[in-house]
Amino acid sequence: MKNRESFFKTVCSLAVPVALQSMLQSSFSMVDQIMIGQLGGVSVAGVGLAGKFASIYSVIISAVAAVAGIMLSQYLGQNNRRAARRGFCVNLLLGVGIAACFSFVCARFPERIMGVYTADGATGKTAAAYMAILSGTFLPMAGAALLSTAFRCMERPRVPLYASMLSAALNTGLNYLLIFGRLGFPAMGAEGAAIATVIAQLANVLLMLAMVPKRLFQLQSGEKGNGPRTGLNWRQYLSMLLPLLVCEVVWSLGENVYAAIYGRMGTDAAAAMTLINPIQGLVIGALCGLSQAAGILVGKRLGSGDYPGAYAAGEKLLLYGAAGALILSAAVVLTSGVYVEIYRVSEGVKAMTRQILLVYAFVAPVKVLNMILGGGIIRSGGRTKYVMLIDLIGTWCFGVPLGLLAAFVLGLSIPYVYLLLSLEEGARLGMSMLVFRGKKWMNRLEADSQ
Repeated sequence: MKNRESFFKTVCSLAVPVALQSMLQSSFSMVDQIMIGQLGGVSVAGVGLAGKFASIYSVIISAVAAVAGIMLSQYLGQNNRRAARRGFCVNLLLGVGIAACFSFVCARFPERIMGVYTADGATGKTAAAYMAILSGTFLPMAGAALLSTAFRCMERPRVPLYASMLSAALNTGLNYLLIFGRLGFPAMGAEGAAIATVIAQLANVLLMLAMVPKRLFQLQSGEKGNGPRTGLNWRQYLSMLLPLLVCEVVWSLGENVYAAIYGRMGTDAAAAMTLINPIQGLVIGALCGLSQAAGILVGKRLGSGDYPGAYAAGEKLLLYGAAGALILSAAVVLTSGVYVEIYRVSEGVKAMTRQILLVYAFVAPVKVLNMILGGGIIRSGGRTKYVMLIDLIGTWCFGVPLGLLAAFVLGLSIPYVYLLLSLEEGARLGMSMLVFRGKKWMNRLEADSQ
């Protein structure tokens, strides 16, 4: 009983700050959407489509941060701080390079990119202007993602939480000033929301940098077993990174195919799908801490060689996730009617949004379990090829074909299209559970000695 209580407290100490941070980050999007929602359906759809392309960058950086988390949790579990420090620095440099590439492309060619998503001239213009400014967030997002991972693996998750709290407050205030033109500022609409997000993201990473220890992963006074001097095991590193990059990019491309399907179904459909994004972000954010906790707790047990303990921890975390998701799904159903009334959009868009939210409430528990399994437990052993294959099959063998079939062959309305698309989550869960039960994902990383 004491061990069970101790495990639950440890999970909470990691998961709750991460969940709060993720929900605050989702509030960036939600505040933008609520305020932009006062400007009409074109602005809502434009911002949503721009955000879909930006999500490609987000998932790539998330993959880099995930590899950093795998390395840090396992090496810290082995008490090898030198290897942990080297792994962090390599991933940070990679993240900065990726951020620079995406910033250039999005700032230089926004109109061409958004032309893929929508044929509506007004929507495309709004989306392009928003994305060009939003490209300024990419570099600070990379730094924040890697620093957040480092703090969590050091079991200091409150540091990125505090930074997110302050930056979220700044984002809210700037949104009000710049979108509507208050206190002498010009009314900039969607572009003002993008500027506010850039400033808030810069503040977020600067606040975390101010709280970084002088030397990350420094051997503490009286601590032993720091491990030998190590180089980076490049073969092992690439075997983790490349499958995750392929997985995240291909998954994100699938999500962008979905966005293009919604956009081609009309501005109202695209707007309705955009309006559910903040709710999705809050629900996933509320439980993503369990995924992060799974990666850290299971990873450290694998690093120390405690395979039975790693598997048992995974089982407990799945139970916690299922219970939490059911509660949040019920909350979505009960509050969906109130939520849509926040926005000044047409009654048709509101009706579609309510219907889509009901579908989302139905599939949310499956999404959460997939997040904990694929985003935390299975990848914690470093054998990320399993996660890659599961996501590839789920997205491209189920989700994309079903979406195209539902929208353009069967001619179904947007809620039914979304329901058929979401069947991929069930396929992904079935495959993930087979891999989890097979236990071949359990693996201990090794660092090369110098």
